[in-house]
Amino acid sequence: MKAAAIFSDNMVLQREKNIAIFGRCEDICHNISVSVPKFSVKSPAIINNGRWEAILPPMSACESCTVIIESEKEQICFKNVAIGEVWVAGGQSNMEFELQNDKNAKSALDECSKEKVRFYYTPKCEMNDARLIAEEEKSCWSLADRESAKCWSAVGYYFAKELSRQLGVIVGVIGCNWGGTSASAWMNRSYLEADNRIKSYIDEYDKITAAKTETEMIAEYDEYTAYHASWSKKMEKCYSETPDIKWNEVLEICGENRYPGPIGCKNPMRPCGLYETMVSRICPYTIAGFIYYQGESDDHKPDVYYYLMSALIENWRADWHDDTLPFIFVQLPMFKYTEDSDFKNWAKIREAQMKVYRTIKNTGIAIALDCGEFNNIHPTNKQPVGHRLYLQAMRHVYGDNDDMAAFPPMYKNCVVCGNKMKLSFDNCSGFSVVGDSPVDNFEIAGSDGNFCQATAKINGCEIELSSDKIENPLNARYQWTNYAEVRLFGKNGLPVPPFRT
Repeated sequence: MKAAAIFSDNMVLQREKNIAIFGRCEDICHNISVSVPKFSVKSPAIINNGRWEAILPPMSACESCTVIIESEKEQICFKNVAIGEVWVAGGQSNMEFELQNDKNAKSALDECSKEKVRFYYTPKCEMNDARLIAEEEKSCWSLADRESAKCWSAVGYYFAKELSRQLGVIVGVIGCNWGGTSASAWMNRSYLEADNRIKSYIDEYDKITAAKTETEMIAEYDEYTAYHASWSKKMEKCYSETPDIKWNEVLEICGENRYPGPIGCKNPMRPCGLYETMVSRICPYTIAGFIYYQGESDDHKPDVYYYLMSALIENWRADWHDDTLPFIFVQLPMFKYTEDSDFKNWAKIREAQMKVYRTIKNTGIAIALDCGEFNNIHPTNKQPVGHRLYLQAMRHVYGDNDDMAAFPPMYKNCVVCGNKMKLSFDNCSGFSVVGDSPVDNFEIAGSDGNFCQATAKINGCEIELSSDKIENPLNARYQWTNYAEVRLFGKNGLPVPPFRT
Protein backbone atom coordinates (compact mmCIF):
# COMPACT_ATOMS: atom_id res chain seq x y z
CA MET A 1 0.00 0.00 0.00
CA LYS A 2 1.35 3.41 -0.98
CA ALA A 3 0.00 6.93 -0.97
CA ALA A 4 0.55 9.02 -4.08
CA ALA A 5 3.88 10.87 -3.97
CA ILE A 6 2.23 14.23 -3.33
CA PHE A 7 1.19 13.08 0.16
CA SER A 8 3.98 13.56 2.72
CA ASP A 9 4.85 15.09 6.05
CA ASN A 10 4.29 18.88 6.08
CA MET A 11 1.68 18.71 3.32
CA VAL A 12 -1.19 21.18 3.12
CA LEU A 13 -4.74 19.86 2.69
CA GLN A 14 -7.57 22.03 1.46
CA ARG A 15 -9.83 23.38 4.18
CA GLU A 16 -13.64 23.25 4.08
CA LYS A 17 -13.84 20.82 1.15
CA ASN A 18 -14.12 17.07 0.82
CA ILE A 19 -10.50 15.90 0.64
CA ALA A 20 -9.34 13.14 -1.71
CA ILE A 21 -6.54 10.91 -0.36
CA PHE A 22 -5.36 8.27 -2.86
CA GLY A 23 -2.62 5.89 -3.88
CA ARG A 24 -1.75 2.42 -5.20
CA CYS A 25 -2.05 -1.01 -3.63
CA GLU A 26 -2.00 -4.71 -4.36
CA ASP A 27 -5.33 -6.16 -5.40
CA ILE A 28 -5.31 -8.37 -2.33
CA CYS A 29 -5.19 -5.34 -0.04
CA HIS A 30 -8.37 -4.81 1.99
CA ASN A 31 -9.92 -2.40 4.45
CA ILE A 32 -7.82 0.69 3.76
CA SER A 33 -8.94 3.72 5.73
CA VAL A 34 -7.75 7.28 6.29
CA SER A 35 -8.17 9.15 9.55
CA VAL A 36 -7.34 12.52 11.08
CA PRO A 37 -7.43 11.98 14.85
CA LYS A 38 -7.44 15.70 15.67
CA PHE A 39 -10.83 16.07 13.97
CA SER A 40 -12.10 12.61 14.91
CA VAL A 41 -12.73 11.73 11.27
CA LYS A 42 -12.13 8.38 9.55
CA SER A 43 -13.09 7.36 6.03
CA PRO A 44 -12.88 4.00 4.24
CA ALA A 45 -11.15 3.77 0.87
CA ILE A 46 -12.62 2.38 -2.32
CA ILE A 47 -10.18 -0.02 -4.04
CA ASN A 48 -10.36 -0.51 -7.80
CA ASN A 49 -7.75 -2.03 -10.15
CA GLY A 50 -4.84 -1.44 -7.82
CA ARG A 51 -5.85 2.11 -6.94
CA TRP A 52 -7.42 3.25 -3.69
CA GLU A 53 -9.11 6.51 -2.78
CA ALA A 54 -10.73 7.80 0.39
CA ILE A 55 -12.72 11.00 0.81
CA LEU A 56 -12.33 12.86 4.09
CA PRO A 57 -15.10 15.24 5.16
CA PRO A 58 -14.47 19.00 5.19
CA MET A 59 -12.31 20.27 8.05
CA SER A 60 -11.48 23.74 9.29
CA ALA A 61 -8.04 25.30 9.06
CA CYS A 62 -5.29 24.11 11.37
CA GLU A 63 -1.52 24.44 11.38
CA SER A 64 -0.57 20.92 12.44
CA CYS A 65 -2.28 17.56 12.59
CA THR A 66 -1.61 13.93 11.75
CA VAL A 67 -3.05 11.89 8.87
CA ILE A 68 -3.04 8.11 9.26
CA ILE A 69 -3.52 5.65 6.39
CA GLU A 70 -3.90 2.04 7.44
CA SER A 71 -4.89 -1.37 6.20
CA GLU A 72 -5.06 -4.75 7.90
CA LYS A 73 -1.27 -5.10 7.65
CA GLU A 74 0.24 -1.62 7.21
CA GLN A 75 0.12 1.93 8.52
CA ILE A 76 1.41 5.19 7.04
CA CYS A 77 1.54 8.26 9.27
CA PHE A 78 2.01 11.78 7.93
CA LYS A 79 2.97 14.40 10.53
CA ASN A 80 2.82 18.18 10.76
CA VAL A 81 0.02 18.29 8.19
CA ALA A 82 -1.62 21.69 7.76
CA ILE A 83 -5.17 22.38 6.62
CA GLY A 84 -5.43 25.64 4.72
CA GLU A 85 -5.55 26.79 1.10
CA VAL A 86 -3.93 24.83 -1.76
CA TRP A 87 -3.20 26.13 -5.27
CA VAL A 88 -1.58 24.49 -8.30
CA ALA A 89 0.98 26.77 -9.99
CA GLY A 90 1.08 25.67 -13.63
CA GLY A 91 2.67 26.84 -16.85
CA GLN A 92 6.10 27.34 -18.35
CA SER A 93 9.32 29.14 -17.47
CA ASN A 94 7.90 32.33 -15.99
CA MET A 95 5.94 30.28 -13.48
CA GLU A 96 8.93 27.96 -13.05
CA PHE A 97 11.26 30.98 -12.50
CA GLU A 98 12.93 30.36 -9.14
CA LEU A 99 12.75 32.68 -6.16
CA GLN A 100 16.56 32.72 -5.88
CA ASN A 101 16.73 34.40 -9.31
CA ASP A 102 14.11 37.03 -8.52
CA LYS A 103 15.01 40.71 -8.42
CA ASN A 104 14.20 40.80 -4.71
CA ALA A 105 15.54 37.34 -3.88
CA LYS A 106 17.70 38.36 -0.93
CA SER A 107 14.97 40.07 1.06
CA ALA A 108 12.38 37.43 0.11
CA LEU A 109 14.60 34.55 1.21
CA ASP A 110 15.74 36.33 4.36
CA GLU A 111 12.12 36.73 5.47
CA CYS A 112 10.43 33.61 4.05
CA SER A 113 10.70 31.55 7.25
CA LYS A 114 8.20 33.95 8.84
CA GLU A 115 5.58 33.19 6.19
CA LYS A 116 2.95 30.46 6.42
CA VAL A 117 3.69 29.02 2.99
CA ARG A 118 4.57 25.45 2.00
CA PHE A 119 5.55 24.04 -1.37
CA TYR A 120 5.45 20.76 -3.28
CA TYR A 121 7.38 20.52 -6.53
CA THR A 122 5.93 17.92 -8.89
CA PRO A 123 8.91 15.84 -10.10
CA LYS A 124 10.03 16.75 -13.61
CA CYS A 125 10.71 13.71 -15.76
CA GLU A 126 10.43 13.20 -19.50
CA MET A 127 8.83 9.76 -19.36
CA ASN A 128 6.68 7.64 -17.10
CA ASP A 129 9.48 5.23 -16.21
CA ALA A 130 11.66 4.02 -13.33
CA ARG A 131 13.35 7.41 -13.03
CA LEU A 132 9.99 9.09 -12.43
CA ILE A 133 9.15 6.62 -9.68
CA ALA A 134 12.54 7.23 -8.06
CA GLU A 135 12.10 11.02 -8.24
CA GLU A 136 8.61 10.77 -6.76
CA GLU A 137 9.92 8.73 -3.84
CA LYS A 138 12.36 11.56 -3.06
CA SER A 139 9.77 14.31 -3.42
CA CYS A 140 7.99 15.87 -0.44
CA TRP A 141 6.35 19.03 0.81
CA SER A 142 8.84 21.59 2.09
CA LEU A 143 8.52 24.33 4.69
CA ALA A 144 9.56 27.90 4.03
CA ASP A 145 13.21 28.40 4.89
CA ARG A 146 16.03 30.14 3.10
CA GLU A 147 17.48 27.00 1.51
CA SER A 148 14.26 25.23 0.53
CA ALA A 149 12.55 28.31 -0.89
CA LYS A 150 15.38 29.09 -3.32
CA CYS A 151 13.94 26.70 -5.88
CA TRP A 152 10.30 27.60 -5.37
CA SER A 153 8.28 29.38 -8.05
CA ALA A 154 8.77 33.09 -7.37
CA VAL A 155 5.30 33.92 -8.72
CA GLY A 156 3.78 31.11 -6.65
CA TYR A 157 5.57 32.24 -3.51
CA TYR A 158 4.58 35.90 -3.76
CA PHE A 159 0.98 34.89 -4.50
CA ALA A 160 0.83 32.50 -1.54
CA LYS A 161 2.52 34.90 0.87
CA GLU A 162 -0.09 37.60 0.31
CA LEU A 163 -2.94 35.11 0.38
CA SER A 164 -1.73 33.61 3.66
CA ARG A 165 -1.35 37.00 5.30
CA GLN A 166 -4.82 38.07 4.20
CA LEU A 167 -6.66 34.83 5.10
CA GLY A 168 -4.64 33.96 8.20
CA VAL A 169 -4.09 30.32 7.14
CA ILE A 170 -1.24 28.25 5.75
CA VAL A 171 -1.15 28.27 1.94
CA GLY A 172 0.30 25.35 0.01
CA VAL A 173 1.57 25.70 -3.56
CA ILE A 174 1.92 22.70 -5.88
CA GLY A 175 4.47 23.60 -8.54
CA CYS A 176 3.58 21.85 -11.80
CA ASN A 177 5.50 23.68 -14.51
CA TRP A 178 8.29 23.27 -17.06
CA GLY A 179 10.01 25.96 -19.12
CA GLY A 180 9.44 26.19 -22.85
CA THR A 181 6.24 24.17 -22.91
CA SER A 182 3.18 24.57 -25.07
CA ALA A 183 -0.20 24.26 -23.40
CA SER A 184 -0.59 21.10 -25.50
CA ALA A 185 2.10 19.37 -23.40
CA TRP A 186 -0.16 19.63 -20.34
CA MET A 187 -3.28 18.11 -21.88
CA ASN A 188 -4.84 14.71 -22.36
CA ARG A 189 -4.64 13.60 -25.99
CA SER A 190 -8.41 13.23 -26.23
CA TYR A 191 -8.95 16.96 -25.71
CA LEU A 192 -6.59 17.88 -28.56
CA GLU A 193 -8.08 15.28 -30.89
CA ALA A 194 -11.65 16.41 -30.19
CA ASP A 195 -11.23 19.90 -31.66
CA ASN A 196 -10.08 20.26 -35.28
CA ARG A 197 -8.87 23.78 -34.52
CA ILE A 198 -6.14 22.43 -32.20
CA LYS A 199 -5.79 18.88 -33.52
CA SER A 200 -2.75 20.00 -35.53
CA TYR A 201 -0.62 19.65 -32.39
CA ILE A 202 -1.32 15.92 -32.43
CA ASP A 203 -1.26 15.51 -36.21
CA GLU A 204 2.18 17.13 -36.50
CA TYR A 205 3.59 14.94 -33.72
CA ASP A 206 2.14 11.75 -35.20
CA LYS A 207 3.51 12.56 -38.65
CA ILE A 208 7.04 13.15 -37.33
CA THR A 209 7.11 10.03 -35.16
CA ALA A 210 5.17 7.60 -37.37
CA ALA A 211 8.22 5.81 -38.77
CA LYS A 212 10.25 5.74 -35.53
CA THR A 213 10.32 3.14 -32.80
CA GLU A 214 10.33 4.12 -29.13
CA THR A 215 13.93 2.91 -28.85
CA GLU A 216 15.01 5.14 -31.75
CA MET A 217 13.24 8.17 -30.31
CA ILE A 218 14.83 7.69 -26.90
CA ALA A 219 18.29 7.31 -28.45
CA GLU A 220 17.80 10.46 -30.52
CA TYR A 221 16.78 12.49 -27.51
CA ASP A 222 19.61 11.17 -25.35
CA GLU A 223 22.12 12.18 -28.04
CA TYR A 224 20.54 15.63 -28.21
CA THR A 225 20.66 16.00 -24.40
CA ALA A 226 24.42 15.43 -24.40
CA TYR A 227 24.89 17.86 -27.31
CA HIS A 228 22.74 20.53 -25.70
CA ALA A 229 24.57 20.29 -22.35
CA SER A 230 27.87 20.96 -24.12
CA TRP A 231 26.37 23.68 -26.29
CA SER A 232 24.86 25.45 -23.26
CA LYS A 233 28.25 25.67 -21.54
CA LYS A 234 29.70 27.35 -24.63
CA MET A 235 26.73 29.71 -24.83
CA GLU A 236 27.02 30.71 -21.16
CA LYS A 237 30.74 31.40 -21.66
CA CYS A 238 29.91 33.69 -24.59
CA TYR A 239 27.47 35.77 -22.54
CA SER A 240 29.76 35.91 -19.49
CA GLU A 241 32.59 37.27 -21.64
CA THR A 242 30.42 39.52 -23.86
CA PRO A 243 27.04 40.28 -22.19
CA ASP A 244 25.68 42.24 -25.17
CA ILE A 245 26.71 39.71 -27.80
CA LYS A 246 24.26 39.23 -30.68
CA TRP A 247 22.44 35.91 -31.04
CA ASN A 248 23.80 35.24 -34.53
CA GLU A 249 27.33 35.74 -33.13
CA VAL A 250 26.59 33.19 -30.40
CA LEU A 251 25.55 30.69 -33.05
CA GLU A 252 28.72 31.33 -35.06
CA ILE A 253 30.83 30.53 -32.02
CA CYS A 254 28.80 27.72 -30.43
CA GLY A 255 27.29 26.03 -33.45
CA GLU A 256 23.67 25.10 -34.11
CA ASN A 257 21.16 25.56 -31.30
CA ARG A 258 19.10 22.38 -31.61
CA TYR A 259 16.63 23.23 -28.83
CA PRO A 260 14.06 21.81 -28.11
CA GLY A 261 15.54 18.67 -29.62
CA PRO A 262 14.06 15.88 -31.74
CA ILE A 263 10.36 15.36 -31.31
CA GLY A 264 9.55 11.97 -29.85
CA CYS A 265 8.38 10.02 -26.85
CA LYS A 266 11.13 11.36 -24.56
CA ASN A 267 10.99 15.03 -25.47
CA PRO A 268 9.10 16.78 -22.63
CA MET A 269 7.83 19.38 -25.10
CA ARG A 270 5.78 16.77 -26.97
CA PRO A 271 1.98 17.06 -26.91
CA CYS A 272 0.50 15.38 -23.83
CA GLY A 273 3.92 14.45 -22.42
CA LEU A 274 3.81 16.43 -19.19
CA TYR A 275 0.17 15.61 -18.72
CA GLU A 276 1.28 11.98 -18.48
CA THR A 277 4.31 12.52 -16.24
CA MET A 278 3.17 15.44 -14.07
CA VAL A 279 -0.49 16.49 -14.15
CA SER A 280 -1.87 12.95 -13.96
CA ARG A 281 0.41 12.20 -10.99
CA ILE A 282 -1.04 14.93 -8.76
CA CYS A 283 -4.73 14.96 -9.65
CA PRO A 284 -7.23 14.88 -8.03
CA TYR A 285 -5.37 16.29 -4.99
CA THR A 286 -7.96 18.61 -3.47
CA ILE A 287 -7.22 22.27 -4.20
CA ALA A 288 -8.73 25.75 -4.11
CA GLY A 289 -7.79 26.43 -7.73
CA PHE A 290 -5.10 26.97 -10.35
CA ILE A 291 -2.76 29.84 -11.09
CA TYR A 292 -1.24 29.66 -14.57
CA TYR A 293 1.46 31.57 -16.48
CA GLN A 294 1.92 30.30 -20.04
CA GLY A 295 1.44 31.25 -23.67
CA GLU A 296 4.93 32.22 -24.81
CA SER A 297 5.57 28.83 -26.44
CA ASP A 298 2.31 28.87 -28.38
CA ASP A 299 3.03 32.17 -30.10
CA HIS A 300 3.55 30.28 -33.39
CA LYS A 301 -0.18 29.43 -33.37
CA PRO A 302 -1.79 32.51 -31.79
CA ASP A 303 -5.02 32.24 -33.78
CA VAL A 304 -6.00 28.99 -32.04
CA TYR A 305 -4.70 29.77 -28.56
CA TYR A 306 -8.17 30.63 -27.26
CA TYR A 307 -9.38 27.13 -28.14
CA LEU A 308 -6.22 25.51 -26.78
CA MET A 309 -6.42 27.26 -23.42
CA SER A 310 -10.17 26.68 -23.17
CA ALA A 311 -9.65 22.95 -23.73
CA LEU A 312 -6.86 22.84 -21.13
CA ILE A 313 -9.12 24.44 -18.51
CA GLU A 314 -11.89 21.96 -19.32
CA ASN A 315 -9.40 19.07 -19.16
CA TRP A 316 -7.94 20.02 -15.78
CA ARG A 317 -11.32 20.73 -14.20
CA ALA A 318 -12.57 17.34 -15.39
CA ASP A 319 -9.54 15.59 -13.90
CA TRP A 320 -10.13 17.32 -10.58
CA HIS A 321 -13.83 16.40 -10.76
CA ASP A 322 -14.97 20.02 -10.41
CA ASP A 323 -16.06 22.03 -13.42
CA THR A 324 -16.20 25.20 -11.29
CA LEU A 325 -12.59 25.15 -10.04
CA PRO A 326 -11.10 28.68 -10.22
CA PHE A 327 -8.51 29.14 -12.95
CA ILE A 328 -6.53 32.39 -12.69
CA PHE A 329 -3.91 33.20 -15.29
CA VAL A 330 -1.39 35.85 -16.26
CA GLN A 331 -1.90 37.82 -19.45
CA LEU A 332 1.45 37.95 -21.22
CA PRO A 333 3.56 41.07 -20.65
CA MET A 334 5.43 43.07 -23.27
CA PHE A 335 8.34 41.23 -24.87
CA LYS A 336 10.49 41.16 -28.00
CA TYR A 337 14.02 40.02 -28.76
CA THR A 338 16.27 42.66 -30.30
CA GLU A 339 16.65 40.77 -33.58
CA ASP A 340 12.97 39.86 -33.96
CA SER A 341 10.43 41.62 -36.13
CA ASP A 342 7.19 42.60 -34.46
CA PHE A 343 4.89 39.87 -35.73
CA LYS A 344 2.17 40.98 -33.29
CA ASN A 345 1.66 37.33 -32.35
CA TRP A 346 1.95 38.13 -28.64
CA ALA A 347 -0.80 40.72 -29.11
CA LYS A 348 -3.02 37.92 -30.42
CA ILE A 349 -2.10 35.65 -27.48
CA ARG A 350 -3.04 38.45 -25.05
CA GLU A 351 -6.35 38.91 -26.89
CA ALA A 352 -7.04 35.17 -26.68
CA GLN A 353 -6.30 35.22 -22.95
CA MET A 354 -8.70 38.11 -22.43
CA LYS A 355 -11.37 36.23 -24.41
CA VAL A 356 -10.88 33.19 -22.14
CA TYR A 357 -11.48 35.41 -19.12
CA ARG A 358 -14.58 37.00 -20.64
CA THR A 359 -16.18 33.76 -21.83
CA ILE A 360 -15.27 31.02 -19.32
CA LYS A 361 -16.79 31.12 -15.86
CA ASN A 362 -14.68 31.13 -12.70
CA THR A 363 -11.57 32.42 -14.43
CA GLY A 364 -9.48 35.43 -13.50
CA ILE A 365 -6.89 37.43 -15.43
CA ALA A 366 -3.86 39.17 -13.97
CA ILE A 367 -2.90 42.05 -16.26
CA ALA A 368 0.91 42.12 -16.43
CA LEU A 369 1.54 44.21 -19.54
CA ASP A 370 4.10 46.38 -17.74
CA CYS A 371 5.96 43.42 -16.20
CA GLY A 372 7.97 42.50 -19.30
CA GLU A 373 11.56 43.32 -20.21
CA PHE A 374 12.89 44.09 -23.67
CA ASN A 375 15.10 41.27 -24.99
CA ASN A 376 14.51 39.20 -21.84
CA ILE A 377 11.76 36.60 -21.97
CA HIS A 378 12.22 35.96 -18.24
CA PRO A 379 11.53 39.24 -16.40
CA THR A 380 13.17 39.14 -12.98
CA ASN A 381 10.61 41.08 -10.92
CA LYS A 382 7.90 38.52 -10.14
CA GLN A 383 6.38 40.23 -7.08
CA PRO A 384 3.91 42.36 -9.11
CA VAL A 385 2.76 39.26 -11.01
CA GLY A 386 2.16 37.32 -7.79
CA HIS A 387 0.36 40.33 -6.32
CA ARG A 388 -1.99 40.67 -9.28
CA LEU A 389 -2.81 36.96 -9.18
CA TYR A 390 -3.55 37.44 -5.48
CA LEU A 391 -5.91 40.35 -6.28
CA GLN A 392 -7.76 38.13 -8.75
CA ALA A 393 -8.03 35.31 -6.21
CA MET A 394 -9.46 37.68 -3.63
CA ARG A 395 -11.95 39.01 -6.16
CA HIS A 396 -13.12 35.71 -7.67
CA VAL A 397 -12.60 33.15 -4.90
CA TYR A 398 -12.53 34.79 -1.49
CA GLY A 399 -15.44 37.19 -1.62
CA ASP A 400 -13.76 40.55 -2.15
CA ASN A 401 -16.10 42.23 -4.61
CA ASP A 402 -13.99 45.35 -5.10
CA ASP A 403 -13.39 45.41 -8.86
CA MET A 404 -11.63 48.75 -8.49
CA ALA A 405 -8.79 47.02 -6.60
CA ALA A 406 -8.50 43.93 -8.80
CA PHE A 407 -8.83 45.41 -12.30
CA PRO A 408 -7.52 48.33 -14.34
CA PRO A 409 -9.87 50.22 -16.65
CA MET A 410 -11.08 47.68 -19.23
CA TYR A 411 -12.19 48.64 -22.76
CA LYS A 412 -16.00 48.62 -23.03
CA ASN A 413 -17.11 50.17 -26.33
CA CYS A 414 -16.55 52.98 -28.81
CA VAL A 415 -18.56 55.66 -30.58
CA VAL A 416 -17.59 57.43 -33.81
CA CYS A 417 -18.18 61.19 -33.79
CA GLY A 418 -17.17 62.68 -37.12
CA ASN A 419 -13.43 62.21 -37.50
CA LYS A 420 -12.98 61.09 -33.90
CA MET A 421 -13.50 57.90 -31.93
CA LYS A 422 -14.53 57.98 -28.29
CA LEU A 423 -13.60 54.94 -26.21
CA SER A 424 -15.33 54.13 -22.92
CA PHE A 425 -14.08 51.83 -20.18
CA ASP A 426 -15.47 49.65 -17.43
CA ASN A 427 -14.03 49.78 -13.93
CA CYS A 428 -12.66 53.26 -14.44
CA SER A 429 -12.19 56.05 -11.92
CA GLY A 430 -9.73 57.83 -14.19
CA PHE A 431 -6.35 57.24 -15.76
CA SER A 432 -2.77 57.79 -14.76
CA VAL A 433 -0.06 58.43 -17.36
CA VAL A 434 3.61 57.79 -16.68
CA GLY A 435 5.90 60.50 -18.04
CA ASP A 436 5.27 63.94 -19.50
CA SER A 437 4.67 63.10 -23.16
CA PRO A 438 1.17 62.43 -24.58
CA VAL A 439 -0.43 59.00 -24.36
CA ASP A 440 0.82 56.82 -27.20
CA ASN A 441 0.36 53.38 -28.79
CA PHE A 442 -3.25 54.02 -29.82
CA GLU A 443 -4.04 53.45 -33.51
CA ILE A 444 -7.10 53.97 -35.67
CA ALA A 445 -8.07 52.78 -39.15
CA GLY A 446 -10.62 53.67 -41.78
CA SER A 447 -12.42 51.47 -44.28
CA ASP A 448 -9.15 50.32 -45.85
CA GLY A 449 -8.10 48.67 -42.58
CA ASN A 450 -4.72 50.39 -42.53
CA PHE A 451 -3.90 51.51 -38.99
CA CYS A 452 -1.97 54.64 -38.20
CA GLN A 453 -0.86 56.30 -34.98
CA ALA A 454 -3.65 58.23 -33.26
CA THR A 455 -3.59 61.25 -31.00
CA ALA A 456 -5.21 60.30 -27.70
CA LYS A 457 -6.96 62.77 -25.43
CA ILE A 458 -8.16 61.69 -21.99
CA ASN A 459 -11.49 63.10 -20.82
CA GLY A 460 -12.27 61.65 -17.41
CA CYS A 461 -13.06 57.99 -18.10
CA GLU A 462 -13.18 58.38 -21.87
CA ILE A 463 -10.34 58.49 -24.37
CA GLU A 464 -10.81 60.38 -27.63
CA LEU A 465 -8.78 59.30 -30.65
CA SER A 466 -8.12 61.17 -33.89
CA SER A 467 -5.62 61.39 -36.72
CA ASP A 468 -5.25 63.88 -39.55
CA LYS A 469 -4.69 60.85 -41.83
CA ILE A 470 -8.10 59.28 -41.08
CA GLU A 471 -11.27 61.20 -41.95
CA ASN A 472 -13.74 58.44 -41.10
CA PRO A 473 -12.32 56.13 -38.41
CA LEU A 474 -13.95 52.72 -38.06
CA ASN A 475 -11.65 50.75 -35.76
CA ALA A 476 -9.16 51.36 -33.01
CA ARG A 477 -6.56 49.34 -31.20
CA TYR A 478 -4.23 49.85 -28.26
CA GLN A 479 -0.79 48.34 -27.62
CA TRP A 480 -1.24 46.00 -30.60
CA THR A 481 2.40 45.00 -30.56
CA ASN A 482 4.77 42.46 -29.07
CA TYR A 483 6.72 45.13 -27.21
CA ALA A 484 6.27 48.82 -26.43
CA GLU A 485 6.63 51.08 -23.43
CA VAL A 486 3.63 50.90 -21.07
CA ARG A 487 2.54 54.29 -19.79
CA LEU A 488 -1.26 54.18 -19.37
CA PHE A 489 -2.58 52.95 -16.02
CA GLY A 490 -5.69 53.11 -13.92
CA LYS A 491 -5.69 55.15 -10.74
CA ASN A 492 -5.02 51.88 -8.85
CA GLY A 493 -1.66 51.43 -10.62
CA LEU A 494 -2.72 48.55 -12.88
CA PRO A 495 -1.94 48.88 -16.61
CA VAL A 496 -4.75 49.24 -19.13
CA PRO A 497 -4.78 45.93 -21.08
CA PRO A 498 -4.40 45.87 -24.87
CA PHE A 499 -7.48 45.61 -27.08
CA ARG A 500 -8.84 46.14 -30.56
CA THR A 501 -12.37 47.25 -31.38
